[in-house]
Amino acid sequence: MLGKGGHAALTLMSLLLLLWQEVVGIEVPQDPKIQQDLKQPPTIIKQSVKDYIVDPRDNTIIIECEAKGNPAPTFSWRKNGKFVNIGKDPRVTMRKRLGTLEIAFRNGGRPEDYEGEYQCFAANDLGVALSNKILFRVSKAPLWPKEELEPVTVIEGSTLVLPCNPPPGLPPPIIFWMDSNMTPIPQDRRVSMGLNGDLYFSNVLAQDGQKDYSCNARFNFTHTIQQKNPFTLKVQTSRKVAESPPTFLSPSGSESVKMVLRDEQLLLECIAAGLPTPTIKWFKRGGDLPAQKVKFENYNKTLKIVHVSEEDAGEYVCRAINHLGSVRHSIYVEVKAAPYWLDKPTNLVLAPEENGRLVCRANGNPKPDIQWLMNGEPIESAQPSVNREVLGDTILFHKVLMESSAVYQCNASNQHGYLMANAFVSVLDMPPRMLGPKNQLIKVLVNNRTFLNCPFFGSPLPVLRWFKNGQGSGLDGGQYRAYINGTLEIKRARKEDEGIYTCVANSILGKAENQVQLEVKEPTRIIEAPTNQSAVRRSKARFHCKVASDPSLSTKVTWTKDGEPLYLGGRLKKDEESLTISSVSEDDEGMYTCTVKSEIDQDSASARLTVLEDASPIPLRPDRPDPPMDLDLSDAAARSVRLTWIPGNDHRSPVTEFLVQFEEDRWEPGRWQDLSSFPGDLNSVILQLAPYVNYQFRVIAINAVGRSQPSRPSPRYKTTGSPPDAIPRDLRGWGSKKDNMEITWEPLHDLERNGPNLQYNVWWRRKDSGDDWTNVTTFQSKYIVHPTETYVPYEIKIQARNDLGSGPESNVVIGFSGEDKPKEAPTELQISKVGGTSAKIHWKPVDLSSVQGEFKEYRLYYSRESSLVPGLVVSKEKKTTGFYTTVPEPSGILKDLVPYSRYQMFMVVANNRFESPPSNNVIFTTEEDVPDAPRFFRINRRSLDTLYLQWGKPLEPNGILIGYQLIYHRVNGSRLGPQQIQTFLQNETEFTLRLPDRSARYKFNLSALTKVGAGEVYAEESPHFTNEENFTDATDVVKLTEATLSSVFSPTPTPLPPLPPTTIPPTTSSTTTTTPLPTTTSTTTTTTEATATTTTPVLVTTKRVDQNVLAPRREIWNLTVVPNSDYANVNWSHNLPADSKFVVEVTLDSNKTVTVEEVKQPPINLRALIAGEKYRLRVYSQELNSVSSKFVIFKTKAAHIDQVDIATQGWFIGLMCAIALIILILLIVCFIKRSRGGKYPIRDKKDLPLDPVDQKDQDGSFDYHSDEDNKPLQGSQTSLDGNVKESDDSLVDYGEGGDGQFNEDGSFIGQYTVKKDKDETEGNESSEATSPVNAIYSLA
Repeated sequence: MLGKGGHAALTLMSLLLLLWQEVVGIEVPQDPKIQQDLKQPPTIIKQSVKDYIVDPRDNTIIIECEAKGNPAPTFSWRKNGKFVNIGKDPRVTMRKRLGTLEIAFRNGGRPEDYEGEYQCFAANDLGVALSNKILFRVSKAPLWPKEELEPVTVIEGSTLVLPCNPPPGLPPPIIFWMDSNMTPIPQDRRVSMGLNGDLYFSNVLAQDGQKDYSCNARFNFTHTIQQKNPFTLKVQTSRKVAESPPTFLSPSGSESVKMVLRDEQLLLECIAAGLPTPTIKWFKRGGDLPAQKVKFENYNKTLKIVHVSEEDAGEYVCRAINHLGSVRHSIYVEVKAAPYWLDKPTNLVLAPEENGRLVCRANGNPKPDIQWLMNGEPIESAQPSVNREVLGDTILFHKVLMESSAVYQCNASNQHGYLMANAFVSVLDMPPRMLGPKNQLIKVLVNNRTFLNCPFFGSPLPVLRWFKNGQGSGLDGGQYRAYINGTLEIKRARKEDEGIYTCVANSILGKAENQVQLEVKEPTRIIEAPTNQSAVRRSKARFHCKVASDPSLSTKVTWTKDGEPLYLGGRLKKDEESLTISSVSEDDEGMYTCTVKSEIDQDSASARLTVLEDASPIPLRPDRPDPPMDLDLSDAAARSVRLTWIPGNDHRSPVTEFLVQFEEDRWEPGRWQDLSSFPGDLNSVILQLAPYVNYQFRVIAINAVGRSQPSRPSPRYKTTGSPPDAIPRDLRGWGSKKDNMEITWEPLHDLERNGPNLQYNVWWRRKDSGDDWTNVTTFQSKYIVHPTETYVPYEIKIQARNDLGSGPESNVVIGFSGEDKPKEAPTELQISKVGGTSAKIHWKPVDLSSVQGEFKEYRLYYSRESSLVPGLVVSKEKKTTGFYTTVPEPSGILKDLVPYSRYQMFMVVANNRFESPPSNNVIFTTEEDVPDAPRFFRINRRSLDTLYLQWGKPLEPNGILIGYQLIYHRVNGSRLGPQQIQTFLQNETEFTLRLPDRSARYKFNLSALTKVGAGEVYAEESPHFTNEENFTDATDVVKLTEATLSSVFSPTPTPLPPLPPTTIPPTTSSTTTTTPLPTTTSTTTTTTEATATTTTPVLVTTKRVDQNVLAPRREIWNLTVVPNSDYANVNWSHNLPADSKFVVEVTLDSNKTVTVEEVKQPPINLRALIAGEKYRLRVYSQELNSVSSKFVIFKTKAAHIDQVDIATQGWFIGLMCAIALIILILLIVCFIKRSRGGKYPIRDKKDLPLDPVDQKDQDGSFDYHSDEDNKPLQGSQTSLDGNVKESDDSLVDYGEGGDGQFNEDGSFIGQYTVKKDKDETEGNESSEATSPVNAIYSLA
């Protein structure tokens, strides 16, 4: 606890820090003249590392220390806090004008004699600077102690640890295991080396005894390896090796503690024994392992985290598992931190009588102690000064004097290390000086932004003012702006701005001035640019380039070709306004650029020359440009680079734009992204880049035709890193549990990282508590604060940082910890006023502090328990509504209730995650109200003078129905006749109206009645009789649910062409006669020509828009038809009531015949269809004709004929026998006839010539068994297998002809009657069936 004195000191410190918060030291320019005259305390610029280990074999050891200052500093050293007399030791020397020590051992001596802690002091007249304390040590590689190792006997399957115990070296050696043959010991999940160097066997196998094991230590500094005597294993084997559950070999016990320093490497190890070999798994209790930082090594036995931060502290659990069980070990990781800088002190240059401060802020765990030194001595022992005051980590200087110059050291230390920084305070008095050239002449372009520079310096810092032509007051304001560094900006230079500008710097030590003469010039520009040309080979080409410039400026015009200088002479001639090329050749083709330069600006224009072969070139179409070439990088800067390229051929369409793309190889290698676009007349641009990115670029040329291919990539260019510029976005804090707060943010994009090892500094503290900020550094985009109180506000801010520094801090946002269930419930819930559809409710509110979270609403749960109408079944769906109110006596209106019903309700209070317990339960009933509209209203015209009206009861009667009211008017064009009213009892649902004449039409309004009054109106108009009037066009038909439809009642006709609704001509053309199909039978429909129909009439109703019409939206969808030959399976989906009936309308496509069938619920089987015909089908509701599906077109399958094998039928066998007998008789008759008239050989139907000689037997008779019988007739064909087929001529054909006749000797003469058959064109195969024999077989 702080006493009164402590509080006073803190108050004073805060006040003084506020007074000094705007103090900024003088920035000394790097001008050589200034630096030469500037007195400066010493500054350490080079020194050896804090922990300096050397090789004992080195002949010379160097301990570095270099410093700068004016006058040049002198150096001295201390070893272990004592002054080192360098002159006394011949081995030790100090380099001239440097503080570096050199210790030589060429002539003897041991480096170990010089071990110790060294510190360098650099001093001049203005102060003393100190180096770090350098711990100088000599590397050691001790030998292994000699020992006799007995053979190790072990049972197969048991565990084993071979100890290494390496000798302590400096630095520690690297351990590895080998056998006596210098072969490394193979390691796996079963056998591995631990972090301490021991070799662990989870279980021993018999083959482990076949080699020996030796531990080796490699000392890197001395490049030596020490080897331990080898172990020999003797493995006792058995027939059956017993399995064992996991146990830990390292670490021991169930838990252990590990301490690690921030930014160092954390190694956690778990090695387990067991058979079979256990598997190791790692967890972190209370969170996930940081995936980006964690690596698993040594077969998952080692967990490694690089760059440890505070968020990595916690309990880590390793678990060893095999099928016999598992075992756990908890490792509690503590993250400590050596000191690290939050605000490192920097050099401070002040003028006499000025104020300033040095700040030294560091953090660590534990928090480091801050100690100030002045010129190397504790500041407490320095001579007190009224100009200096030490306040903890800050030194305040006020009204400094020349003798206040000194070097101050800040030392931040804790048990894990220290930091030390030098920062000098230099008090400087120097009269004003001008640093720029004298009487400078500056020429600028008209209308350009112009800067006149006047660099100056002085201590104290002078005040600088500008004057024009030596007159008037200082220039600042309007189009002039004076900067603190001495620059004068002219926002837009004009001719009247020309003149001599004088800058004057004043301070208490004097005055200095300089002059700048400004001349404003007209720009140099090309007013007639060269154009693309095509020239025939050996002809002349000429490019024009006319220039306009300021008369006082000299200009020079140069030409280049494809970016290379053009050497004039010979065929190339240049005058003031053009370039001429004589006798053009192919080598002259390319891009020609005219460049005009003056001393202050330049302009250029390019055109392409295309060389053609012939004298009459055909105009070529423009094309995409060629890709740019020869990309080059120059003018490299930290965040920019100049990219230059050579444009490719534009192919007769000028390039209008160049697109520069980039690819980087760190975050998304291989992905090209757009960077910037530039005008088509540029080929050298400055690219603005992000830090810490390894870029390569490519360029795409764009003309009116399109884009070129990308150029070849440029060389890579890596920008230097820097601290992040961006602030993480979307910072918020919210609780995922009642005792935590999750701080989340959107991580920086890859190109916003600006450097390696991106992390986030997150601060939080309870709002309005006055507590210090708590902070943590994390790689993740989320951090969980735990534990917290329930739903309390926190202030949160965030900052991105990388290895190069920290970015800007975000604004403070307010977050909340987690919510819990509300403690209190609303009470005294009650009803004060109940109507038919609403009720007013009241309740007693809760204390908002009991909500334990953000108050969201009072949430009312209510449900309709039953209807007071007897027999009406209702849905008991539970509904909710919310009321947001914080008034002392809250109330609300519960709406959208159903009249004449019994309700139940209760209330809770809700936050974002939870609800309170329920309030008291309230049961109430709503009042009776007017009913809903009737469920349906149908009008059928059954005859010329009768309308049949039918309706259904309302879905919600909202009370006890007492009847129905029908109001109707006769319609005459657009006028309505007198109103007529008809009332009905509650059980009446139909009415027949006699019409005075057949053309009478009516408009009906039907409503149901309760004792409260008439309900919603269902409006309809009477339909036309079928033969009376053409059907109304679909555009005049209105559906109940705002869509337009044609409503058709059973049965439904096919719509006819539209007619105006007021014209009712009689139908005189053909009429489609439609017959309804009952479910069990089907009736065929026909189309007839008639002037009137004698079948059941078809009625069409027209529904018109009425504001009182209200009906639920009903639909029919997913109509599917699976056809067969004479029937089809039909199915559909709908949302109509379960007892609804439907009408299936089927139209035969060939004659437009329409049939309808009334059905109940799908699916159905539609019969009496015609095979192979196309149909159109739809389904609509019988009660609500407006509810219809879309049409589906389908085609039935072709008729199927059963194939019967007639060869097995008795009647067929008998018929074939009779035919065979008849043919046999005919053959006998033919042979007899032929024997009598053989001298007339038979000719075929193609009149082929007969053989010259008839073949006869020896007795002179014809041989009917000669070769003539085996030869084919002339004109017959041979089958593919070589067999002779029968002739196409047969006796079957004879009987068909009418022209054939017999001669007197009975022979047959004349032409055969040719058989006409469609198979005649089928080739050789058809000939076989024409012979009598084959005819029989073909019939079979």
